[in-house]
Amino acid sequence: MGKIKNLRIVIICILIPAFLFGTMEVALKIGGASFDSLQLTFLRFIIGGIVLLPFAFKEYNEKFRSKGEKLTRKDWTWLTLVGIMCIPISMLAFQIGIANCNAATAASIICLNTVFTMIVAHLFTKEKMDKNKYLAVVMGFVALFFMIRPWDVQEGNTVFGLVMMLVASSAFGAYTVMGKQSLARIGTFTQTAASFIIGSIVLLVIMLFMGRPVFEGVMDHPWLVAYVGILVTGVGYLAYFIAIKHSDATTGSLVFFIKPAIAPFVAIIILHETIMWNTVVGIVLLISASFVTLLKPLDRLSK
Repeated sequence: MGKIKNLRIVIICILIPAFLFGTMEVALKIGGASFDSLQLTFLRFIIGGIVLLPFAFKEYNEKFRSKGEKLTRKDWTWLTLVGIMCIPISMLAFQIGIANCNAATAASIICLNTVFTMIVAHLFTKEKMDKNKYLAVVMGFVALFFMIRPWDVQEGNTVFGLVMMLVASSAFGAYTVMGKQSLARIGTFTQTAASFIIGSIVLLVIMLFMGRPVFEGVMDHPWLVAYVGILVTGVGYLAYFIAIKHSDATTGSLVFFIKPAIAPFVAIIILHETIMWNTVVGIVLLISASFVTLLKPLDRLSK
């Protein structure tokens, strides 16, 4: 880690989103009892996108306006596709999955997005898998087998919920790969804020067409909406990107290395969920797979 500047900032900005993301499934499961799945997904990402906007404007001015340039129609079309993959597809499936799964199981399966990212990148980009990545993929799917426990699905989990979580995880992997293609040109904060807001607007159109509630119940549960919107989605992603800015994407991904270790304890304390042996095995395998994936990049960083 010798090349990392501002190590203290990086550590703090990894721990903050790791904790916030580790509580996310529990907060969203609680919120799911009071809000429609589409509504809660829309609220958290429109708020999160707005929180990121000041940083996006600053970045946009530095990358584009200072040079007399601007985003092209092609850029906006791409941002729309990225936003749709993230919000109406991945994160909506995520919210529906949480409503039909135990929070600890949902938190673990969504962390498989790193495995799906490697697979999608291998299939559609020049970023090919090596031995470590192949091993991580195998370990990830073995972890999934234990977490799902197909021989006797754990009480609180449903087949529908598990399928939705897999859709969410794989779609988030696709979103990550899509985002990487334009991140350097558009900018981290600009692309994230824009894709969050555009994706939320697309979801809003779907909600209005379906006659789903938009802001109903917000004033009855303001602290819950503020937590999942401002803190988890806004501050969580902000801290995550600051960690990447002062290090790199590999170091930032340690957030998802820590998250599956936090989420089960939060689920036990707040939701009184029972964490069974198969979930523990799955989490250990998932963390091990993450570690295997990070071995080479962290070795390069330390040199």
